[in-house]
Amino acid sequence: MAAEYDRRDFLRLAATVGAGLALSGSSLSGCSNQLKGVPVEIKADPIDPVRIGFVGVGGMGSVHVRNFLDIEGVEVRAVCDIVEEKVARIQQWVQEAGQPKPGGYARGETEFKRMCQREDLDLVFNATPWRWHVPVCVAAMEAGKHAATEVPAAVTIDECWQLVETSEKTRRHCVMMENCCYDRVELMILNMVRKGLLGELLHAEAGYLHDLRDIKFSSVGEGLWRVAHSIKRDGNLYPTHGLGPVAQCMNINRGDRFDYLVSMSSKSRGLNLFAANKFGPDSRQAKRKYALGDVNTSLIRTVNGRTIVLKHDCDSPRPYSRDILVQGTNGIVRKYPEEKIHIDRRSEPHSWEPLENYAAEYEHPLWKAHAEKGEGRGHGGMDYIEDYRLIEALRTGTYPDMDVYDAAAWSVVSGLSERSVAKKGRPVDFPDFTRGRWKANEPLGIIGV
Repeated sequence: MAAEYDRRDFLRLAATVGAGLALSGSSLSGCSNQLKGVPVEIKADPIDPVRIGFVGVGGMGSVHVRNFLDIEGVEVRAVCDIVEEKVARIQQWVQEAGQPKPGGYARGETEFKRMCQREDLDLVFNATPWRWHVPVCVAAMEAGKHAATEVPAAVTIDECWQLVETSEKTRRHCVMMENCCYDRVELMILNMVRKGLLGELLHAEAGYLHDLRDIKFSSVGEGLWRVAHSIKRDGNLYPTHGLGPVAQCMNINRGDRFDYLVSMSSKSRGLNLFAANKFGPDSRQAKRKYALGDVNTSLIRTVNGRTIVLKHDCDSPRPYSRDILVQGTNGIVRKYPEEKIHIDRRSEPHSWEPLENYAAEYEHPLWKAHAEKGEGRGHGGMDYIEDYRLIEALRTGTYPDMDVYDAAAWSVVSGLSERSVAKKGRPVDFPDFTRGRWKANEPLGIIGV
């Protein structure tokens, strides 16, 4: 793995030198940061109002549109989708909210490229199927717009590098919208960590455990594309919902970083059995071979010696869980199946107590300030808070809570886990997308409102 990343660095260096020599009147000193392998610091001036163009306005895209129409300082200027009726619906919503009718783009799969060329956009928001996340974000940034995308930000290792390099080249933010970082308990745990309640962090567990069998065989929505990944890929395909919040607690990319992982998958049975019951044992769906193991378990170690167990289980009959657990030298807290905590010398020995006992002291100020406004606005309010935080960052010119390096580090687990599974669980190194800057970056600071 190290040899491959060295090759990428060499090619990037060669391209930078070539570009520097090709520019008449330019000197290599202007490229010094790139030549030294130091990532470009991405800063943005305040934008007010924030003018948004949407790409993909199905289920999640529609939720975000509703949220943004109710956040101060937002103007929806354009909407793009391959289904013309969806574009028309959003145009109507925007007009009903008292804004001018946004431009509509519905001529085909690559219409987003035409939309991104508009001069009156500051941000392109992407809620498309996974294979379009990187193309849409890259088109937006290359057109001078900030980009925001649903999860995962990328599917392959090369796609993750493409997002990072494009963001650095264009000096535009690329934010992955990981809503689970803004759920109530995850924010409360982050607040506990920041205030030292758990002591020094040692370990975390997380995952995405969600029975998606019916959705994968649906003829609408995600059923149109999600099952294709199960047919072709075997690994931890949807890592960020569980990983994002614990990565923030561990200061990943901000004092620590992911070092390497090992990953293995169980056999694949769930989709075949479900399809046999739904479509019949002789159906095409029941007889098809699915590459994705029903349960994938990945073990991540950080440079500073912390460990994370990360699970993916979407093809089994089970209750929903993100399996959140954070453990430190002074205690342990978990979210599923119950919200409970144990703190040394505060809890009864060898006993859990309800997490709610600590809510008055450790409820996160963001949740206290915005939970009521977010009720009914997607996933219990966390969707609204993540949308609000993105707009607040752009309007004030402050750095977003999640940046392109987070998007890459959290999403790359998919590609790395596939490689480890294919190699019988051998360790696979994480790229350092920050190229060393993680050592000096400040921890995430969203404690205040």
